[in-house]
Amino acid sequence: MRMRSDRLTRRRLLTWLGGTAAAPALLRPIAARAQPGMPLVAAWIGGTPEDPESQARVRAFRDALRELGWNEGGNLRIVYNWAVRDPDQIRTDAARLVGLYPDVIVTTGSPPLAAMHRLTRTTPIVFVMVTDPVREGFVASLARPGGNITGFTIFEHSFAGKWLEMLKEAAPALTRLAVMQNPDHPAWTAYLRVINEVAPRLGVAVTPAPASNPTEIESALDAFARAPNGGLVILPSNLATNHRGVIAAAAIRHRLPSIYSQRLYPASDGLMSYGVVVPETFRQAATYVDRILKGAKPADLPVQAATKFELVINLKTAKAIGVTIQETLQVRADEVIE
Repeated sequence: MRMRSDRLTRRRLLTWLGGTAAAPALLRPIAARAQPGMPLVAAWIGGTPEDPESQARVRAFRDALRELGWNEGGNLRIVYNWAVRDPDQIRTDAARLVGLYPDVIVTTGSPPLAAMHRLTRTTPIVFVMVTDPVREGFVASLARPGGNITGFTIFEHSFAGKWLEMLKEAAPALTRLAVMQNPDHPAWTAYLRVINEVAPRLGVAVTPAPASNPTEIESALDAFARAPNGGLVILPSNLATNHRGVIAAAAIRHRLPSIYSQRLYPASDGLMSYGVVVPETFRQAATYVDRILKGAKPADLPVQAATKFELVINLKTAKAIGVTIQETLQVRADEVIE
């Protein structure tokens, strides 16, 4: 490369008690690591403790905090929560984390943030990987959030047009596009609107492909792939993250060129991705956690945009689906997986 049983029980323990993503076997009760007066951070990471992507996020978050003088288990306590796939569980987990009365909550994505927003207007919250916090009602403005929430956006909805343009460049024969997203995701319609605006210029017909579980994912792609010259844009969501293996396998089976928003997808056999360097957003979040623990208010910390982006291409997947990625696109890539 260039540059259900015992397992579920274990995950629930990690979720309820906190744990070490890079080494979940080292799980210890919170009380064993706590000290009187030690600040508490609740961190909703996404993924699972065993997921390399989740581990990279946690490492970036911890490293940045350490550089700022905060050491987990020394002068700071962190309780971790991972991705969940059920709206009811999101609400339950949000209530549990808020009920811990942490000094700061760090949360990933719009659905967990929305659940937190409904529960508290006082606990400081730092978000990452939210596209449009103003439109979604989380902050009054980017410059002056005005409440208990601030954080770091990943990109604007206009990125959806870039995904289609890059996919068309990678697969020039593309004339049909399926756009997959959880229909309950708050950014679904905004992303789809942008893609519909760009598609006619590229000679591409767009088909929405809503799905909320693996069965619906496979059913939607099976139906779409009955006609030729199709491609796939996977919009960012917990659905895509949690079921990226299912999506990639179906795309390969149907020989559908696909593009995603994060590196973890081509690392899991998706064709290509263009988007933020996700661990870097957790490094950014750590800087706001530090400032809040030292007395800053979220209302006074402007929402910031991500600054590091990467293009990743999986040539092994390209070969499997019969797509030749032109050298001009490869040389622009930050990483090519061979």
